Amino acid sequence: MFDRSAPLPTGGYLEQADGTAWMVLFCQNMVEISAELAMANPAYINLTMKFIEHFLLIASGMIRPGDEGGMWDEQDGFFYDVLRLPSGRSERLKVRSMVGLLPFCAVTVFEGELSKKYPEVGRIVRRYLDARPELTAFVHDPQKPGCNGRFLGAILNETNLRRVLAIMLDEKEFLSTFGIRALSRFHQDHPYTYWVDDQELRVSYVPGEGDSGMFGGNSNWRGPIWMPVNMLILRALLHYYLYYGDSFTIECPTGSGKQMTLYQVAEEIGRRLTSIFLLDETGKRPVHGTSGKFQEDPHWKDYPLFYEYFHGDTGAGVGASHQTGWTGAIARIMQLFATLDTQTVLQQSKGKSAGSKTQPEKKPKPMEMT
Repeated sequence: MFDRSAPLPTGGYLEQADGTAWMVLFCQNMVEISAELAMANPAYINLTMKFIEHFLLIASGMIRPGDEGGMWDEQDGFFYDVLRLPSGRSERLKVRSMVGLLPFCAVTVFEGELSKKYPEVGRIVRRYLDARPELTAFVHDPQKPGCNGRFLGAILNETNLRRVLAIMLDEKEFLSTFGIRALSRFHQDHPYTYWVDDQELRVSYVPGEGDSGMFGGNSNWRGPIWMPVNMLILRALLHYYLYYGDSFTIECPTGSGKQMTLYQVAEEIGRRLTSIFLLDETGKRPVHGTSGKFQEDPHWKDYPLFYEYFHGDTGAGVGASHQTGWTGAIARIMQLFATLDTQTVLQQSKGKSAGSKTQPEKKPKPMEMT
């Protein structure tokens, strides 16, 4: 809606759902790091506890009760930025974008190794939360054990997780044939508008080339499929799966009647992302779009380019054609789902499930690029 690197035309400030979610995930990552260090040196336990406190304080600030519910909209079941005006009035900017999906990505599963080695850690956490019940009133309870005794740090409890997933996995909203869009397709027919004096600001679904000078002319926040965000979504789904296991299923796509585990949902999104680069039923690669040179020339047709992002409806490459720094993540996605199986994921620790050489090998599925 606004250029967030410039002063707001309304005055005031934005509470940013994506920026806040980044800090939640940052704190979770720091808990992982400090806990690992504490396994070798107990001097790091206090630092671990500090990051646990920061995670809970920031996460609980995103969802609050009543009309002042923070960035979470209870009616819609989604996160939005909140505009705080100089008058003291506030309102949610109801743009369904990756801004509202990144809080879903702020999740980390914990094996509980630290509290096994140092039982006092569990007692400290319990005392801290017992004295501050408001911290876990609306977010996931980090003390509740899940599959194989794992614990979960997450903004979304199970009820709200299901609500966000229902929107994310809706093909009329975020779920494209080629992955997860940066902006809901809902805004194609229902642009979000906001008036500042006599100026209309508008956000509409732009799945390909940008139609605005904002973001340097890029459209990556307006509808295309952005590989690094999809990678974060896949990571989140696998962490939720490690905690909930096969008992948690969700309709995918929404409205299809087909139930999937969260691992299967991740695998399905991975399949859709991979299809950007593979030959379709007509012998064309979606990544090459309508370019005859790249689709038909024998010197070019079998060498897909790694674009910055991809058209939200057709999968055609958009933006820089050499963005291997993040679009190259598709290689890891392909390798991941070709070598993992669900039982290995659930039974082994998080680190081994992510691809340790010590896990039993599974014969890769054929995924030739041609």
